[in-house]
Amino acid sequence: MLKGILNYAHYLLEESINKGETVIDATCGNGNDTLFLSNVVGQTGHVLAFDIQEKAINTTKRLIIDNDRTNVSLIHDSHATVSHYIPKELHGKIGGAIFNLGYLPKSDKTVITKGESTTDAIDSILSCLKKDGLIVIVVYHGHDGGRQEKESVLKHVVHLDQKEFNVLQYGFINQKNDPPFILAVQKRK
Repeated sequence: MLKGILNYAHYLLEESINKGETVIDATCGNGNDTLFLSNVVGQTGHVLAFDIQEKAINTTKRLIIDNDRTNVSLIHDSHATVSHYIPKELHGKIGGAIFNLGYLPKSDKTVITKGESTTDAIDSILSCLKKDGLIVIVVYHGHDGGRQEKESVLKHVVHLDQKEFNVLQYGFINQKNDPPFILAVQKRK
């Protein structure tokens, strides 16, 4: 059975992340991925959840509290600064990461993720990712600025060295209105 975009994103991460690992939600938004990751890593693991919007941080905080999760650090900052928040002892040990590109649902559609900060964040996380770890990027691109970010991110991951990384693209090609798709980057070495 074919999985929907978000279900497949979660499936990939669940298959590659172990209990007790530190993982990253690069765009916490409404907190659903943060909560998912929190459950996957368990109470001995940890989630670093980023967002530039205070509304997203507050919404995620409420969701985390409502679900009695204590293994999440909410970071009100751009995902481009992720390297500042990963301690040296975790380099090569980050279990995985997820990005949901675009804008915060039911919010200001002019505040969007951008290609340069996203590719900077991808590179920073890849340098800290464990062997066989995954970064899953859900690319929403049907909004102003979305096409530019999509092209920037695609161009970037297509040129990752195949000896070091596997890059997967997954999406439905017969849907209307610029359907989202997934990019998954697996670190091979």
